[in-house]
Amino acid sequence: MAKRLLSFANLGHGVNVSAVTSPLAWEHVQPAAARRLLTGAIEAFAERGFQATTTRDIASRADMSPAALYVHYPSKERLLFEISLYGHRAALEILTAADTADTPADRLRAMVAAFTAWHAEHHTIARVVQYELAALSPEHFTEVATIRRAISSLIEKVLADGVSNGTFTVPDLPGTTLAVLSLSIDVARWYDPTRRPSPEALGATYADLALRMVQA
Repeated sequence: MAKRLLSFANLGHGVNVSAVTSPLAWEHVQPAAARRLLTGAIEAFAERGFQATTTRDIASRADMSPAALYVHYPSKERLLFEISLYGHRAALEILTAADTADTPADRLRAMVAAFTAWHAEHHTIARVVQYELAALSPEHFTEVATIRRAISSLIEKVLADGVSNGTFTVPDLPGTTLAVLSLSIDVARWYDPTRRPSPEALGATYADLALRMVQA
């Protein structure tokens, strides 16, 4: 049987970011067995890490045999790539959609709030997307890195705009961009929805912190 791989080439900016971790988010993945393997891989990678996860771990979460995985995906790494590509595109979409305000301060506030809330609400897939990059093949890493640069560029642009109009003081633009993004990204590492503030509340707090970092 030919391997039926995921293809996100036609998703572009149409990613449904509100449902990334919902079982329904992967309805475009066919057949159903491939979809179960994908969601099982997300859970396993987030819980155990890519290196410690075996194909047996993934297959068991999908109620399938380890050999069945190779019917749909050529490798464990390919599963990671599909997850990483989808997750990064979703994160870029949410950040782009938030960049609509008139002033740099309001733009930065909205973008950091949305980016932080996304990493909290979708902490399972975000943990895989952000912390398992080193396991990607060089070719796949290059493709994902292009999206990561686009994400960084959005934040760097709003910071530069704030510097230009005197709103922000940012001596090190690349370094500050990294610091602002890291605030949001690290949420996926520790967030526990049963014991922490809501994603929206956390987003508002982190947005305030980001503004304090850069305001003149």
